[in-house]
Amino acid sequence: MKTKTIGIVGLGLMGGSLSLALQHTAQDYYFIGLDHNESHCDEALQLNLVNEITQDIDVLQKCDVIFLSIPVDGIIAISQNLKNLDASCTVIDLGSTKEIISTSIPQNIRKNFVTAHPMTGTEKFGPSAALDNLYTNKVVVLCDIELSGKHQQDVAIQLFTDIGMQLVYMGAKEHDRHAAFISHMPHALSYALANSVMKQEDNESILTLAGGGFKDMSRIAKSSPKMWEDIFRQNKTNVLKSIHTLQSELKRCEKMIENEEWTELNMWMDEANTLHDILD
Repeated sequence: MKTKTIGIVGLGLMGGSLSLALQHTAQDYYFIGLDHNESHCDEALQLNLVNEITQDIDVLQKCDVIFLSIPVDGIIAISQNLKNLDASCTVIDLGSTKEIISTSIPQNIRKNFVTAHPMTGTEKFGPSAALDNLYTNKVVVLCDIELSGKHQQDVAIQLFTDIGMQLVYMGAKEHDRHAAFISHMPHALSYALANSVMKQEDNESILTLAGGGFKDMSRIAKSSPKMWEDIFRQNKTNVLKSIHTLQSELKRCEKMIENEEWTELNMWMDEANTLHDILD
């Protein structure tokens, strides 16, 4: 079986975990990594996440498959520099926003691209955060798949299936609207929660009293600010709509407590409980 070369741009949690997952499949891959962080490059080599490192875009363009696991603004920037792709090359971006990325890809290489969003991750980053089961049994959303070439569609579907992902198809615009409520707004909430507590409580009180609920809700506030700044910028309209919706629910809760409307408050919370009938 011919060895396939896999280029991975961005050697952090997502890119590193992808390499580990692919190494556990029956396929034979040779991994070439590109990352502007020199320590990430050294660490990725030491952890056997990649076979070699390059900073040369021409080397990357010769790969059979290229994964872009970098912040969403970076995905757009690098797509403008991929000018000599073979017709059989498959480029898969893993960005958390999709519409601006999908529409920004140069038309001459649009068929080479598959725009995807694996619905997984942790608050940790860097090569050492890589997990071999990060993608297992998780959903990957393939957006605007009809704009990708048939070969590229087949390659992406096979790769994601091989690492145990569940495939969902969706338009990029629709994806961004849903992602704002399911993923992006919760991150904004977590950052807001962390900042509100830090401004009111001293470190000792936080350490003493913070239980599992607070830790669960504030955990993703450890996520990369640079990455999430890019996501909020690219999905601005949808994120603002989701934040406004959240604010209206908080105001509703505030008013019921203020007016001592305990029965209504109980019904409001009971309604929220039904979410877990869907998730569990």
